[in-house]
Amino acid sequence: MKSRHSHQKPQGPSQRQLRAGELIRHALVEVLREEEIHDEALEGVSVTVTEVRMSPDLRHATCFVEPLGAGLGPSAETGVGDTKAVVAALNHASRFLRGQLGRHIDMKFTPDLRFVHDESFDEAARMERLFQDPRVQRDLEAHDEEGED
Repeated sequence: MKSRHSHQKPQGPSQRQLRAGELIRHALVEVLREEEIHDEALEGVSVTVTEVRMSPDLRHATCFVEPLGAGLGPSAETGVGDTKAVVAALNHASRFLRGQLGRHIDMKFTPDLRFVHDESFDEAARMERLFQDPRVQRDLEAHDEEGED
């Protein structure tokens, strides 16, 4: 007979964490759209909030962001320095953003915000470049021909 309270750790975030994360993400998008943050690194930059992960107690939020624009495009060498500057500027403004966020959400506590760059876009671009490599294309075509026999 199993006990009511399992001693195993949960495999992922709870439904409560997921719901709170989406609530914070939507509200944060509104705050970033409405509020003007006076920081040189954020001039002319649009910030996409791709995901918000909440701590189990809902007091801390890790916000994954992807900056777009202002020297961050393909013409920039790598965009890494600019991206780091944008994330640093958002972290610097996190207390201000948290205060604004508190006006948009109805939660017992407004979580502390921590911003990190969402690496998934870079990883997807890297994988796309790999698939376009002629050697990989040749291997994929050879694999397809073997499967037809």
